[in-house]
Amino acid sequence: MAKANPNYSLLQGSYLFAEIARRVKEFTEANPDAAKELIRLGIGDVTQPLAPAVVEAMHAAVDEMARAATFRGYGPDYGYDFLVNAIREFDYGTRGIDLAYDEVFISDGSKCDVGNFQELFSDDCVVAITDPVYPVYVDTNAMAGRAGRLNDSGMWDQLIYLPCHEENGFVPSLPAVPVDIIYLCYPNNPTGTTLTYEQLKVWVDYAKENDAVILYDAAYRAYITQPGIPRSIYEVEGADEVAVEFCSFSKTAGFTGTRCAYTVVPHKITVAGAQGERLELNALWKRRQSTKFNGVSYPVQRGATAIYTPEGQKQTETTVAYYMQNARVIGEGLRAQGLTVYGGVDAPYIWLKAPQGMDSWAFFDLLLNEARIVGTPGAGFGPSGEGYFRLTAFNTRENTLKATERFARIG
Repeated sequence: MAKANPNYSLLQGSYLFAEIARRVKEFTEANPDAAKELIRLGIGDVTQPLAPAVVEAMHAAVDEMARAATFRGYGPDYGYDFLVNAIREFDYGTRGIDLAYDEVFISDGSKCDVGNFQELFSDDCVVAITDPVYPVYVDTNAMAGRAGRLNDSGMWDQLIYLPCHEENGFVPSLPAVPVDIIYLCYPNNPTGTTLTYEQLKVWVDYAKENDAVILYDAAYRAYITQPGIPRSIYEVEGADEVAVEFCSFSKTAGFTGTRCAYTVVPHKITVAGAQGERLELNALWKRRQSTKFNGVSYPVQRGATAIYTPEGQKQTETTVAYYMQNARVIGEGLRAQGLTVYGGVDAPYIWLKAPQGMDSWAFFDLLLNEARIVGTPGAGFGPSGEGYFRLTAFNTRENTLKATERFARIG
């Protein structure tokens, strides 16, 4: 008899965004006319098209695939050299960070890599997560059996939670007990907050002292506007000994539907083997990827490489600025209504306190029914997210302005 992985039965009824989709579907079916007015500021999908330089490069690559002389089949397991070298030069070399060629792995999305990377670690590793947190970090470890069981307070009894809230300025404290794996995401999803060099160095030093590994999600680093905020954890001394970095083209260049990202795994990071020997995480990830992943398509990697051309950089920077202006519009509009708002300065997310002590899902329903706005309840990101709400800046300017007006109408 085939048996299911028992850890799946411990998961909550549905993934956060699946629950949002369910509620929106019910609303749409019950209110077909009102549904036409919905403005979606929930799931972080982009609305602006791919940059012209990217489209041109992808067209040229497709034409190559149509000719026998230039056709390509399976690509390199870890990415084509033209994209890997562009990443090394522009995303790291310009910041004084020297990466080896085989420390960069091209993939079809940071969500996939962040979710899959936990496979490299022993089932008994102790995992620390900031709270609130991107649900994928929690759910994939729960699927692997590291999270334990979900208790009545909405917390997994084997995870170490690092609360982030108003009182501590959304800066997590070091864990009170030793941990092996630490998930950090900055600029943060969902709170939109950041860490300075000094604050991030605290975590690097902790990981070195405790033989821990940091899994650092930097998917939103292109949105950093303030000085003193690192765009890569490797700008912090010693981070290449303890930190894996996940980066994506989804939100920086509109690749949510095109799918391309990369993960950096430095050779210096080692973990303990079964006999106490030290093993390179880089080698383990190579083995995993070559076994379970066939790479990203040639046209998509050509398109991603075009981001690093002068034209591509200028065009993607314009798109990022467009979304950040949306964030400013939302933030200013909400503050004008007397709401407490965070984020939206170095990230495309706005994190607000639900008014009048409302819980997150009640506020979700209020916005959906009264303002025709879809957002994301903070409780879906963890216990410390209760009472908060996330909005994204990824819609069009027209819809962003409309949403702000609707907020004003419902007071």
